[in-house]
Amino acid sequence: MERIHRTTGLLSLALLLAAPCAIANDKDPKHDPDQIGARDVGKGVNFYSVEKEIGLGKQMAQEVEKEAKLVDDAPVSEYINRVAQNLVRNSDAKVPFNVKVVDSDEINAFALPGGFMFVTSGMIFRAENEAELAGVMAHEIGHVAARHGTRQATRGQLINYGSIPLIFLGGWAGYAIREAATLAVPMGFLKFSRGMEAEADLLGLQYMYKAGYDPVEFVNFFEKIQSLEKRKPGAVSRLFSTHPMTGDRIRAAQKEIEQNLKARPEYLLDTSEFHDVRMRLAMMQNHRRPTDDPGRPVLRTRPSAKVDQDSSASADADRPTLKRRD
Repeated sequence: MERIHRTTGLLSLALLLAAPCAIANDKDPKHDPDQIGARDVGKGVNFYSVEKEIGLGKQMAQEVEKEAKLVDDAPVSEYINRVAQNLVRNSDAKVPFNVKVVDSDEINAFALPGGFMFVTSGMIFRAENEAELAGVMAHEIGHVAARHGTRQATRGQLINYGSIPLIFLGGWAGYAIREAATLAVPMGFLKFSRGMEAEADLLGLQYMYKAGYDPVEFVNFFEKIQSLEKRKPGAVSRLFSTHPMTGDRIRAAQKEIEQNLKARPEYLLDTSEFHDVRMRLAMMQNHRRPTDDPGRPVLRTRPSAKVDQDSSASADADRPTLKRRD
């Protein structure tokens, strides 16, 4: 059972109770996490019904599974899907999600139309905590919720209506890309415009925030990925780094956090289950044993906050790690 440290203080309680009432009615729904689920973020010109989108995504997912080596481990699959479903419940997505782990050292994650998501084991190893992994998954859920794949394909069809559909029938080999364990996926469904990437950033931040994670971890992770790619070109999948976290996107995300995601007294940062999954994957893939101790949660706060070191050190092994604010 998860146990949560809670801060005390009448001022904090009053702010938490008053904030939604004070700002909900004045906010643009796009920037209001309180309206998640009651807004249509996927609106726009789209030649595909939701049902067709799910069917298309299912076909594409089947092709991916033929090409990729999937991790066939019940605890790993259950954990990844549980994290994903928690995010989906706190999102605008109107389709069910199915998430699978690909056995690949590449740092990659992508979601196909209709809610079919793939996360590589390399991505799980690169994340330092559950909140960072949740941020990546939330970003991908944002793409699906906003129906970016089929909206992007619709734009292509408007330009060249007679040719693009050949992709779905296996034609036009030059239109396919092979990424992350030789996955073959039509480019038009995964390479999004800068505007769509920015929208997925916004939605991902909101979804992980509503699910209880600190959205700052989203920015932290993508900054680390950007730094890694500069140090070791090719370490990050070209698909995942198609639209990297540029300075503009990072500043936009930080602005969104500061202006529209009211700071909470605590955030879920990590769980022992996350590290258990990493250890299972490491044993299956003969990776070097992680140097951190997965059984010892650490209470972290943002730089401006103070940490109660004693309470952190004495925490139970199965207690989720929380970031606490004063």
